[in-house]
Amino acid sequence: MSDADRPGRSTGNKIVRFAIVGLANTAIDLAGFFVLLKLHVPPLPANIAAWFIAVTFSFVANGFWSFERDPAIRPRVAFLRFVSLGALISLGVSSLSIALFAGIAGVWPAKIGGVVVAAVLNFLAARWSIEGRLLK
Repeated sequence: MSDADRPGRSTGNKIVRFAIVGLANTAIDLAGFFVLLKLHVPPLPANIAAWFIAVTFSFVANGFWSFERDPAIRPRVAFLRFVSLGALISLGVSSLSIALFAGIAGVWPAKIGGVVVAAVLNFLAARWSIEGRLLK
């Protein structure tokens, strides 16, 4: 049976897989950051490097396990979309959430709210980056 003949994964299945990859991604990010700090890398470069390692893992895992890759989208283009949107969404949404809601709800609730909103937006961005579609 060819890939074109196989039934696709349901959106619910993709969400669960994306969430599992997201948890692993978070663990990789934190572990990488910890190791780089122990190697005396300054915090900002360590954070950027750990994020890049984690987002690369996330792209590969989501591309092969969570989503169904659109063969019309070149891997390099998909990767650039994924990384660009991931950075914009993850960093942008969490920073905006903290800026807007930390004074009202506190820093941690604002951060957690930003992470939840970013996760939903990252799912849509990842689906578009890898599958070439948002909905359906």
